[in-house]
Amino acid sequence: MSEAHDPLRSLFKEAAAAGQSRARSVPPSYITERGERVRRRRIVALAVGACLAFSGTGAAVASLVPDSTGTTGPATTPSPGPSPRLSPSPTSPGSSPGSSPSSTNSPPSPPRTSLPPTNTPSESPSTSPATPGRSVSLPPP
Repeated sequence: MSEAHDPLRSLFKEAAAAGQSRARSVPPSYITERGERVRRRRIVALAVGACLAFSGTGAAVASLVPDSTGTTGPATTPSPGPSPRLSPSPTSPGSSPGSSPSSTNSPPSPPRTSLPPTNTPSESPSTSPATPGRSVSLPPP
């Protein structure tokens, strides 16, 4: 088969001629808009990369810096007193042995207050009190 009479070649030539007749140049405004989109994407990618780099560096530095606050205890310290015991109340002198007493003879004890514990031998005396790293805010009622 000769190449002059090849049907596939003639079809490709017709398609190329049709494409060239319909082809037109892109308006400059479209090219400008496309360039601006690419520029904005690059700037955003650089900003995100910079934020990730700074936050990663900050996290690494924070993990390498020694913790100078020491161990922190609970916000409130429980009182170290013994638990209240239930004991039978004494009977009043005027009551009979078979009747139950209506009141006790001992006055009520005042509420017990306790001071924060002092340094124990396991703690060093040079430790400073722990300061909170952040404050907690509650939403308004």
